[in-house]
Amino acid sequence: MRTPQSTLDDPRIPVKAKIAAAWTSIMFLYAYVDIIAFFKPGVVDNILAGRVWEFEVSQALLTTFLVLMAIPILMVVLSMTLPARANRVTNLVVASVQIPYAGFNVVGEPWTLFYGLGVALEVILLVIILRWAWTWPRTAPSAPLGATSRSASEDRVVARER
Repeated sequence: MRTPQSTLDDPRIPVKAKIAAAWTSIMFLYAYVDIIAFFKPGVVDNILAGRVWEFEVSQALLTTFLVLMAIPILMVVLSMTLPARANRVTNLVVASVQIPYAGFNVVGEPWTLFYGLGVALEVILLVIILRWAWTWPRTAPSAPLGATSRSASEDRVVARER
């Protein structure tokens, strides 16, 4: 004899929470790709010598890195707190700008497989953010206060009486 199996509850997740989770995932990818990159031969030696890629380590370089990292960090908070319309527009603009930036990070890099996978995952998440923002659920416009709803046939009668 089989007992009836219950169905798992799968509550709808608000779009704001989905988008914030995607931005959080992007932040983990940024951080871990950078951390794992320290294991590439010569990276730590170059950093200790004051060079990152082609650049000399300076206040300006580190501030630039911080600003670039702050964008997705702030998007986590903004995705949860902005009103829907501003949220949608902000996510569409920022995610669209982040895609070419992500691609720029892999250009000219000899460790293409490693960085390419990181960038591919980031771009997939950014495309998901764009899709969720683009298809943001809409609500039907509400009737003005004091307005009564009429059926289509009542509307036709009123129109004929005019």
